[in-house]
Amino acid sequence: MSYIAFDKDKLVNIGFAEEREILRCSRTGAFATTTLCGLNTRKYHGLFIMPQDNFNGERHLLVSGINENIVVNDMDFHLSIHQYKNRVIDPKGNKYLQKFCADGVPVYDYRVGKFNFQKSFLFQQDTERLIIKYTFLDDIDEVALQIEPLLAFRNIHQLTHANDNVRTDYQTVDNGVGFCMYDGYTPVYFQFSEPVYYQHHPDWYYNLEYEEELKRGYDGHEDLWRPGTITVKVQNKELYLSIGTVPVNPAELAGLYAHEEKQHTFRSSFANSLKNAAEQFIVKRNGRTDIIAGYPWFGRWGRDTFIALPGLTLPFNKLDLFEEITDSMIADMKEGLFPNIGTGETASYNSVDAPLWCIRSLQIYYEYINKPKKLWAKYGEVIKNILCAYRDGTMNNIRMLENGLIWAGGDGLALTWMDAIVNGRPVTPRTGCQVEINALWYNAIKFGLELARVSHDKEFLIEWEPIATTFPAVFKETFWSKEMGYLADYVNGDYKNFQVRPNMLIAASLPHAPISEKIRQLVLKRIDEELRIEKGIRTLSPKDPEYKGHYKGTQAERDAAYHQGTAWPWLLFPFTDCMLKVHPESAPDVLTDILYRFDSCMSSYGISTIAEITDGDPPYKPNGCISQAWSVAALLYMKWKIEQVKK
Repeated sequence: MSYIAFDKDKLVNIGFAEEREILRCSRTGAFATTTLCGLNTRKYHGLFIMPQDNFNGERHLLVSGINENIVVNDMDFHLSIHQYKNRVIDPKGNKYLQKFCADGVPVYDYRVGKFNFQKSFLFQQDTERLIIKYTFLDDIDEVALQIEPLLAFRNIHQLTHANDNVRTDYQTVDNGVGFCMYDGYTPVYFQFSEPVYYQHHPDWYYNLEYEEELKRGYDGHEDLWRPGTITVKVQNKELYLSIGTVPVNPAELAGLYAHEEKQHTFRSSFANSLKNAAEQFIVKRNGRTDIIAGYPWFGRWGRDTFIALPGLTLPFNKLDLFEEITDSMIADMKEGLFPNIGTGETASYNSVDAPLWCIRSLQIYYEYINKPKKLWAKYGEVIKNILCAYRDGTMNNIRMLENGLIWAGGDGLALTWMDAIVNGRPVTPRTGCQVEINALWYNAIKFGLELARVSHDKEFLIEWEPIATTFPAVFKETFWSKEMGYLADYVNGDYKNFQVRPNMLIAASLPHAPISEKIRQLVLKRIDEELRIEKGIRTLSPKDPEYKGHYKGTQAERDAAYHQGTAWPWLLFPFTDCMLKVHPESAPDVLTDILYRFDSCMSSYGISTIAEITDGDPPYKPNGCISQAWSVAALLYMKWKIEQVKK
């Protein structure tokens, strides 16, 4: 029995199918994503999306989809499905679907009349090429396949509309044809494994409608460019279609497909699905190795990279990969900070926590390899640069106060992970001394001292031991309230914010936490009572008048709920560490129960992966990105820690 599969009843039910999305990626940054039935409901849905080096490496949607028409004994069957303005759906090719299986490569089973065939697709991992395989299960009589590329050639965050700037020319290649809508773009080549006939009749498809964009308060209508029709007469049981940025020898397509299929990590279980999801976030391009924060709309984020890094690499003993990703990020370090989003001239260094999470990830790495001298030799200067930048002051008013605490922020700035901004103002304005930032700061100093002591770096010890010695008392005096029974979320001068948020969980989870064991226990108890739900940790207590239990509506409405009650699976990463410290005997069973509650997520929302967020209120609907790096990483980290304890 398949682990992840859907039958005809589910596939023809558009309401059911459009709530579930599939994703497939190369390791070069190219990807394809759409709904279960093939209906594009987002501007981010497309068959061929890839970074464009001529446009600052940003990802662009080149091929939205293809119209597929199979002709059996002179009878046409339109396999595609599109939605037009006012929710007009035509054609409804999903009516021919019999089954979908996602255990390995995605496989669709079709039946047209009495003729049965399958369609599956995968990416070549080391290049931008999608290969679609058509397998004809019945005797072949008079069968032909016609496809019409629907092209967009635009940034994934934008939409394209009919215009006169399109290049209407095309290039003939072996068994196919190539197109490039605009100068500066990578061309796209469509090639079959069999000879083709191409008819050029360029035109626009108008007013395709993306329902999810309309729900999210965005423009949801687009025009797509259809250059012509490619027809191939089916002569064998298997037919291959390549969509790539460079031409390929059509005779090699079957072999290329078979090779990639053998390398594929199957999603035949919950654990394998997590492993496969983890692999899809890793992108190697132009000499860099990066983590994509989330599909389909996030790129590389500094904070997300370091939080996700241990969980995506160490459970699989991928030590070289851990260092490759770390080194790629270090290459972009500036004044002790990492770019939170963007690269090069577009980089934004607006994250106070990314550098501290970098040191935390190195700490977890150290716990795994147990080679302090090696780690200090390679990353000691990085750790020193970060600590000195915070102590001496750096961008965005990040600086150490005289008492050793870190202060950060200012008007209009949102520097912590709670970074939603509406109408130019942070939803959670945490300017001042934030609880998790200061705990991460102390943990970073103590970790640095630990490595320096073994490596006999006396200068570092003399410089930093005085700060570490006095810090816990200052931290307790600043953040702890015996009356409230938990830690303040942030402090700015005489103002102390005691909203119940998960940031104190991060503070309590660290190996070198500036709090007593009793306070750690009380923090975890508060989190468990008010913030933890079955698939994540809420960002605000439901008892708070500002709490919002559902993430929906326009961008402003969604951002207002993003950190005001919405639950995040990634917070199960610090929850895991905290549980293992406070309740070492019962923690494995509790964590195991939490972990396998996510099994049901594999067949909903993002198929075989974990979403970015979850509603804080029942039924705890998944939301946001369909596949989020630190969500997947948190579960892999949890699973890894459980296994370590049980050994």
